[in-house]
Amino acid sequence: MSSKPTAASITVKWEEENLSSHAVKAADSLGRTVAEESCSLRTCFQRDRDRIVHSKSFRRLKHKTQVFIAPEGDHYRTRLTHTLEVSGISRTAARSLRLNEDLAEAISLGHDLGHTPFGHIGEEALSVSLQKRTGRRFEHNRQSLRVVQKLEGEGRGLNLCREVEDGILNHTGPDLPSTLEGRIVRIADRVAYINHDIDDALRSGIIISEDLPRQEIALLGETSSQRIDALVHDLVDSSWEQGEVVQSSKMKEAMDSLRSFLFERVYIGSVYRRETRRVSRLVESLFEYYLAHPDLLPAWNDDAGNDLPAQVTDYIAGMTDRFAIRTFKDLFLPSEWDL
Repeated sequence: MSSKPTAASITVKWEEENLSSHAVKAADSLGRTVAEESCSLRTCFQRDRDRIVHSKSFRRLKHKTQVFIAPEGDHYRTRLTHTLEVSGISRTAARSLRLNEDLAEAISLGHDLGHTPFGHIGEEALSVSLQKRTGRRFEHNRQSLRVVQKLEGEGRGLNLCREVEDGILNHTGPDLPSTLEGRIVRIADRVAYINHDIDDALRSGIIISEDLPRQEIALLGETSSQRIDALVHDLVDSSWEQGEVVQSSKMKEAMDSLRSFLFERVYIGSVYRRETRRVSRLVESLFEYYLAHPDLLPAWNDDAGNDLPAQVTDYIAGMTDRFAIRTFKDLFLPSEWDL
């Protein structure tokens, strides 16, 4: 008598019968650093997705800046909403291309776990502080990998599949992910942040709609929803034709042009420069303080073989915007007397 099929075995069979030959099936995964018993309900990639969602680092994304630092308005994106938008785009593209949607989802949910407070201003400030003392630069994609391999689970890491770790590490930077699912996330990240950063910059009044490059807007659409829809359709259609995850040259050039516009008008504009000075002062002050007081670092931070500047970097990179601001106030500003 054959054994009773489980939910996981049914999914594995479905993947074998329905996914593209280019997809990474769960049954063909390269596995984990530490071997584990398989689950009867979920495939390995589904388990990775759940581990990431249940992690502390994932919950902290709620209070980390996407572009606008600790915004008072309720409708601005945070690092968490950005992550969810990347996940939605990645899943749609992966499903449309008959690639592994679970793998794409796990990579997208984990790709920014190592991001600093205060967005890319915070990343640059922390990199400057680390480089001044060690010559090493800080990169959020490498920190995301460090989070899932070392820092989560009280120093045990999440023991994710190698395909998920590879996609997290290479969602940005010089090297491409080894899987097509990871390459989808790499493009989906840009599709998401370029369009929702335009949306938030318009909402804040930093730019007005007439400032946007007209030729690119005419091609991609007036609203962020229209532009994302156009870019995802182009990604799927172009990838079907070429058997690789790619965009058409016309749409990629338009997207890259919008990205350049954001750098010029939003990311390094006058408001951003003012916040850069404040964030740099805060991060450098915390870095110097914890170097002088390593006894105040949390115990999970004491990774064997990790030097003190790296331990301080781990601690500050894991802070939310509000925790970093509160810590700075507690350490460096006088307290009000409640008389």
